Amino acid sequence: MKGDRIPAFSLGSCKRFFTGKDMSEPMIFDPQMETMPRAKMRELQLERLKWAVRYCYDRVPFYHDRLEKAGVDPDKIRELSDIQYIPYTTKDDLRDTYPFGLFAVPMKEIIRIHASSGTTGKPTVVGYTRSDIETWANNMARIVTAAGAGEHTIVQIAFGYGMFTGALGLHYGLEKVGAAVVPCSSGNTEKQLMFMRDFGTNTLVATPSYALYMSECAKESGFPMSDYHLELGLLGSEGCTPEMRDQIEKNWGMFVTDNYGLSELCGPGLSGECRERKGLHINEDQFLCEIIDPNTLDVLGDGADGELVVTTLTKEGIPLLRYRTKDLTRITPDPCACGRTTARMYKIKGRSDDMLKIRGVNVFPSQVESVLVGMDKIGPHYQLIVRREGFHDTIEVQVELIDGSVLERYSELEELHNRIKAKLKSVLGLEAKVSLVEPKTLERFQGKAKRVIDLRGQ
Repeated sequence: MKGDRIPAFSLGSCKRFFTGKDMSEPMIFDPQMETMPRAKMRELQLERLKWAVRYCYDRVPFYHDRLEKAGVDPDKIRELSDIQYIPYTTKDDLRDTYPFGLFAVPMKEIIRIHASSGTTGKPTVVGYTRSDIETWANNMARIVTAAGAGEHTIVQIAFGYGMFTGALGLHYGLEKVGAAVVPCSSGNTEKQLMFMRDFGTNTLVATPSYALYMSECAKESGFPMSDYHLELGLLGSEGCTPEMRDQIEKNWGMFVTDNYGLSELCGPGLSGECRERKGLHINEDQFLCEIIDPNTLDVLGDGADGELVVTTLTKEGIPLLRYRTKDLTRITPDPCACGRTTARMYKIKGRSDDMLKIRGVNVFPSQVESVLVGMDKIGPHYQLIVRREGFHDTIEVQVELIDGSVLERYSELEELHNRIKAKLKSVLGLEAKVSLVEPKTLERFQGKAKRVIDLRGQ
């Protein structure tokens, strides 16, 4: 079909630039895209946005009808700001068109299908063409290179393999940069630790909560921590506060980076941290990102906090226009000391649909985590329980003690309890019930951690 070819903008072959062999020195996988002048990047984004809108209009009945209803002909997109005329896409749209209603190509061109867990309804289903898979691998290669991975890397992937996009996304990107991949999947922690010791694993892919749990198991395994050689953590799939990251780094003695993506957009690969760790570099030649006010849906400027909205610029299998991620962050176009010129998004503050409203106060689990992790006498594991008592909502924070004998020393226990409660009130702006529990009584997670138990509907 005419116009189906993605604008290439004189793309060259991807290659890695090294300034040295040490992990701590900067490396760039695709300098043409990652160091492109801002004006040129915006030019490329506009060219690809025009292509993406036309592609969706011509190939996806859902988008054809929605754009027609909004009065948006593809020719109306003449500059990047014209994206404002395009309606938002939501997760409900993917569920309503389940399973393949948003696919833009016939099934004979789809070579991979992934899906979400579907724990809150029908899963969201995504499909990849051969070109999509190659683009995905390149996106991840940029991100893992920026973090410090390369030919010297022996990486253990402790994400679950299967319909979840995380494991295979990192897997393909790491293989592309020459890393030796150990595809352990999640679970069987004792064997995971054995492989780490025996294989000399120096890089770990996992959720932050599982990386933390593995470090606890390593300390209790009977083997000295000197038997482990982790240098780099490529953690993702769930939020990780700076406090949690510091705890993981302290436990393992490794440098931790964050990466971000959604299965609806490609999986991991939308953005990732470089060694500077001052925001996650966005693969802007592949994704056009906006920040909106989640309440008014107005587009906000650079540096403003709001909800991340993403348009895929080259996706063939299931292209998405203005997809509302529900993730809260902000974006800066300022250049980074690493040499990359791509815009950076800051760590996800939380999800607009994960925010708890307790007696009129907005509470994010990440705020609680920032208070608890690293405090003396308590472990990094916690659980939030939300209840409705009469006409009011209440929140209970359950925290594990490191030493269970503290429960028998009343004055020490009371002092710790009051200190945690006061700090939570200072950060959250409300009173929270604090329960200190025995060590190892709260659930551990091998995948995404479920920190909130909401009992208000029961």
